[in-house]
Amino acid sequence: MLVFVVTVLLYVFGLVFLYGVIRLAVRHGMEDLEARRPQVLRVGRSATADDRAFLQENSFLGGN
Repeated sequence: MLVFVVTVLLYVFGLVFLYGVIRLAVRHGMEDLEARRPQVLRVGRSATADDRAFLQENSFLGGN
Protein backbone atom coordinates (compact mmCIF):
# COMPACT_ATOMS: atom_id res chain seq x y z
CA MET A 1 0.00 0.00 0.00
CA LEU A 2 2.87 2.35 0.80
CA VAL A 3 4.39 1.70 -2.61
CA PHE A 4 1.08 2.59 -4.27
CA VAL A 5 0.79 5.87 -2.34
CA VAL A 6 4.38 6.83 -3.12
CA THR A 7 3.84 5.97 -6.79
CA VAL A 8 0.71 8.13 -7.00
CA LEU A 9 2.43 11.03 -5.24
CA LEU A 10 5.43 10.87 -7.55
CA TYR A 11 3.12 10.67 -10.57
CA VAL A 12 1.12 13.70 -9.47
CA PHE A 13 4.21 15.75 -8.58
CA GLY A 14 5.80 14.75 -11.89
CA LEU A 15 2.78 16.00 -13.81
CA VAL A 16 2.78 19.27 -11.87
CA PHE A 17 6.51 19.66 -12.51
CA LEU A 18 6.12 18.99 -16.24
CA TYR A 19 3.23 21.46 -16.42
CA GLY A 20 5.42 24.12 -14.81
CA VAL A 21 8.35 23.43 -17.12
CA ILE A 22 6.17 23.57 -20.23
CA ARG A 23 4.49 26.75 -19.05
CA LEU A 24 7.86 28.37 -18.37
CA ALA A 25 9.17 27.33 -21.80
CA VAL A 26 6.11 28.75 -23.56
CA ARG A 27 6.40 32.02 -21.63
CA HIS A 28 10.06 32.42 -22.58
CA GLY A 29 9.26 31.57 -26.18
CA MET A 30 6.55 34.22 -26.31
CA GLU A 31 8.91 36.78 -24.77
CA ASP A 32 11.53 35.96 -27.41
CA LEU A 33 8.95 36.41 -30.16
CA GLU A 34 7.88 39.77 -28.77
CA ALA A 35 11.50 40.89 -28.48
CA ARG A 36 12.24 39.94 -32.11
CA ARG A 37 9.08 41.42 -33.61
CA PRO A 38 10.52 44.94 -34.20
CA GLN A 39 13.62 43.45 -35.83
CA VAL A 40 11.54 41.27 -38.16
CA LEU A 41 9.33 44.20 -39.12
CA ARG A 42 12.38 46.37 -39.79
CA VAL A 43 13.97 43.69 -41.99
CA GLY A 44 10.69 43.25 -43.86
CA ARG A 45 10.39 46.97 -44.53
CA SER A 46 14.00 47.12 -45.64
CA ALA A 47 13.48 44.23 -48.05
CA THR A 48 10.38 45.89 -49.48
CA ALA A 49 12.23 49.16 -49.99
CA ASP A 50 15.14 47.31 -51.59
CA ASP A 51 12.77 45.48 -53.95
CA ARG A 52 11.06 48.72 -54.98
CA ALA A 53 14.38 50.45 -55.61
CA PHE A 54 15.63 47.49 -57.64
CA LEU A 55 12.49 47.41 -59.77
CA GLN A 56 12.68 51.16 -60.37
CA GLU A 57 16.26 50.82 -61.56
CA ASN A 58 15.49 47.72 -63.62
CA SER A 59 11.94 48.28 -64.80
CA PHE A 60 12.35 45.85 -67.68
CA LEU A 61 12.46 43.01 -65.10
CA GLY A 62 9.21 44.05 -63.50
CA GLY A 63 7.15 43.80 -66.67
CA ASN A 64 6.37 47.53 -66.77
